[in-house]
Amino acid sequence: MFSTLLMSFLLMRYAASKGDGEDFIYNGFHGANMSLDGAAEVTSEGLLLLNNSIQQTKSLAFYPIPLHFKPSQGKTQSFSVNFVFAIMLRYPNVRSTGIIFVISHSKEFPGSEVGEYMGIFNPKNVGNSSNHIAAIELDTYINPEFRDIDDNHVGIDINGLDSITSAPAAYFSNINGGFKNLSLVSGEPMHVWVEYNGLQNHLDVTLWPISLPKPDRPLLSLMVDLSPILLDDMYIGFSSSTKTAPSSTYILGWSFKMNGQAEVLDASRLPKLPRIGPKNKSELVTIGLPIIVIFLTLMAISAFGLIVRRKIKFTDILEDWERQYGPHRFSYKDLFMATEGFKHKQLLGVGGFGRVYRGVLPASKIEVAVKRVSHESRQGVREFISEIVSLGRLRHRNLVRLLGYCRRKKELLLVYDFMPYGSLDKFLFDHPKTILNWSRRFGIVKGMASGLLYLHEGWEQVVLHRDIKASNVLLDSEMNGRLGDFGLARLYDHGTDPQTTHVVGTLGYLAPELTRSGKATTSTDVFAFGAFMLEVACGRSSIDSRSSADEVMILVEWVSEYWSRGTILAAADPKLGLDYEVEEMELVLKLGLLCSHPLSAARPCMRQVMQFLDRDVPLPELSSDDLGAAILSGGHYKGYVDLRLSYPSSLEQGFATTSSVQESILSGGR
Repeated sequence: MFSTLLMSFLLMRYAASKGDGEDFIYNGFHGANMSLDGAAEVTSEGLLLLNNSIQQTKSLAFYPIPLHFKPSQGKTQSFSVNFVFAIMLRYPNVRSTGIIFVISHSKEFPGSEVGEYMGIFNPKNVGNSSNHIAAIELDTYINPEFRDIDDNHVGIDINGLDSITSAPAAYFSNINGGFKNLSLVSGEPMHVWVEYNGLQNHLDVTLWPISLPKPDRPLLSLMVDLSPILLDDMYIGFSSSTKTAPSSTYILGWSFKMNGQAEVLDASRLPKLPRIGPKNKSELVTIGLPIIVIFLTLMAISAFGLIVRRKIKFTDILEDWERQYGPHRFSYKDLFMATEGFKHKQLLGVGGFGRVYRGVLPASKIEVAVKRVSHESRQGVREFISEIVSLGRLRHRNLVRLLGYCRRKKELLLVYDFMPYGSLDKFLFDHPKTILNWSRRFGIVKGMASGLLYLHEGWEQVVLHRDIKASNVLLDSEMNGRLGDFGLARLYDHGTDPQTTHVVGTLGYLAPELTRSGKATTSTDVFAFGAFMLEVACGRSSIDSRSSADEVMILVEWVSEYWSRGTILAAADPKLGLDYEVEEMELVLKLGLLCSHPLSAARPCMRQVMQFLDRDVPLPELSSDDLGAAILSGGHYKGYVDLRLSYPSSLEQGFATTSSVQESILSGGR
């Protein structure tokens, strides 16, 4: 009898976990040898539960035996990890901090904090190279201090929580091609596969639903040598931490192998997830079934005609060449339902390119902004949509994300992220209901500079926005600035000249050389950004005609006059009073003048602008030796002050343009 019980116990252990060396597999966690800390526990169903109803706690679950990641030569070996997880919301629309898979030199983290620090780090040690931690984060909450891209993403972290690379949660479809979005908090089980090639220093992370085979392409792919990060003996496990418990996080299965492919988890052997909320019970099945059958039969006849009419109403034009754009295209029916039929109460605003409506997508319940653009001509539609799709791949925390488009008859509909606080100009000009303090304004200026640097240098092509102004800067739910309205944007390859020859944009932001050449460049974007900085600092529009019917105030000239008199701080927004940092205000005003210099060669590039704003290098002193009007032939503005500069030698190499004009300015000439 005893031998029979012993054999049953050993078989149970083997079914849950195989291996105590450099590989193992858990198809459920009944009898598993795990090191648990905090709120982590193994449920009666065999699930590894990382979050529960306990408040302000961390949950740590580690494989108890250290693994040897380095042989004698000190090079990190190849390894692979496969696990299945599910995050189930307890309360609708309330997010937790998600989960991270951790490779660490220890399975204990004294001094760590809960919440955004995930029970692993604290404000003092996050990001330290001495941590020797590599992690894969499945993040369901936006933490601005860690530069999260959204509240539903996957990231690769080294020694901290500021991801080296990240992407919205999605998987590659082997059938249709392209990436399909996933919701990490859907409550559905999902696979995660982490594969590291120690010979090629290559790390892949793949995410996909448990019901599908493994995708051919990973979600994240990074060239990184883990040898300096990982020690010989390292622990692997999971961590989750929360200040409340709005969700339940489960690990259903887990496998690992050193120098080989981890075993595939058998979905049929994994434990079942619990049901959240009571099971619905209905007496209609036994009482009202005959009545329902009769009613449905009668309704089916009338409904058939309605369905046919609605199908005709919402039929989209879909040509063969558009099918390649895949998930970037929305159906007209979904956008019609999202905006309640484009009702007036959903209208957010009216611009030169069409009307913008607030909407809620019926399937995902995500809030969006839908712009209806009238497009009478079919000529160039294919090229225009191709460019829309290219811009839709832009990803930066200070850009409004273009989610996709819809084409129907003679109009185009563009779908963007919804920005709840609207455009920045409502908080700056005239008599705003809410006055932005200087700290937020300075943060918005730095955010816009970062986004514009990404457009000019950080993407696979150069993106010229061509319409930078306060009304095109939108504020998200945390009052962070995001540059939007790419209706005039143009793309060209790095190292080539832009082919644009049409003067487009908004008066007050157009660089003088545009009126002569008609060619937009990164320098013309810098000019508009300079005018934008002055708007933020002064609380005035770039061109103001309120003073009289015949007199127009040009903001760049107006600030230049204060600067020439040595009283530039007098141009600061009077609505702020004296509640601002003097050095920051002076920096923004002077840098705004420098960026809006009438000579393009004198303007800095956006990389230099970021260096000035971060105060990594000092702003060049502006000189007024030859005050006067820089009358530009054919330009829009008169009376520009000739600002002569003396740049530090360390910056000269980084300038976007170098010419005899610039050399003349640097040497003190005109």
